Amino acid sequence: MKKLLVFQHVPHEDLGTLDVLLRRAGFQVDTVRFWRDPDSRPNLNGCDGLVILGGPMGVYEDDKYPFIKPELKLIEDALKKRVPLLGICLGSQLIAKAAGSRVYKGNAKEIGWHDVSLTEDADNDWLFLGFPDRFRAFHWHGDTFDVPQGALMLASSDLFPNQVIKVGPAAYGIQFHLEVTEQMIREWITVNEDELASLKGVVDPKAIIEETPERIEALNRLGSALGARFSRMVEK
Repeated sequence: MKKLLVFQHVPHEDLGTLDVLLRRAGFQVDTVRFWRDPDSRPNLNGCDGLVILGGPMGVYEDDKYPFIKPELKLIEDALKKRVPLLGICLGSQLIAKAAGSRVYKGNAKEIGWHDVSLTEDADNDWLFLGFPDRFRAFHWHGDTFDVPQGALMLASSDLFPNQVIKVGPAAYGIQFHLEVTEQMIREWITVNEDELASLKGVVDPKAIIEETPERIEALNRLGSALGARFSRMVEK
């Protein structure tokens, strides 16, 4: 049985729709819950693939979060060994940092439903095969990163030009969320009410909730396609 290692940084940002998909594909899914055990030190022994989930912390906040430095070292090791990686939101920023790039605060926060445009490089990438050139995705991030040397930039948005990077043959960092369910979005809005209150007039939580039912099905179809292709990459 193939083993998939998952890094989870906060309780409410989990695998979402990818959980059932990956388990049905026959993976042993081992989740490292850094929010519960910040001193956990996982390793790549027997690991066939790695999924790095999101979280509100910054890659540059290693003084507050003791797991960031060892997590980065493990990701660096995975990149060298060409272990298939899928990083979501914070996960994408960790991959960028581990690949030698700068991670920093963006000019604004991108929260809610916003368009993403694929680049020409994405047209030839198997993970995004058949995706529309432009689609609506769910976002919740304020940090961004530079594209690592030798990496490909596969998608962008108006606010954040670097939305998806591919590092080496099998490592993908995705800023937006294809894995969320409607229930997760509602929970995030509740959990992050203080952050949203500070963005009053810029981000409208009510509008996000109203838009979600008409967007979520199409988003989850794309997430399922990407998740299935990533799982086949791990199986090789």
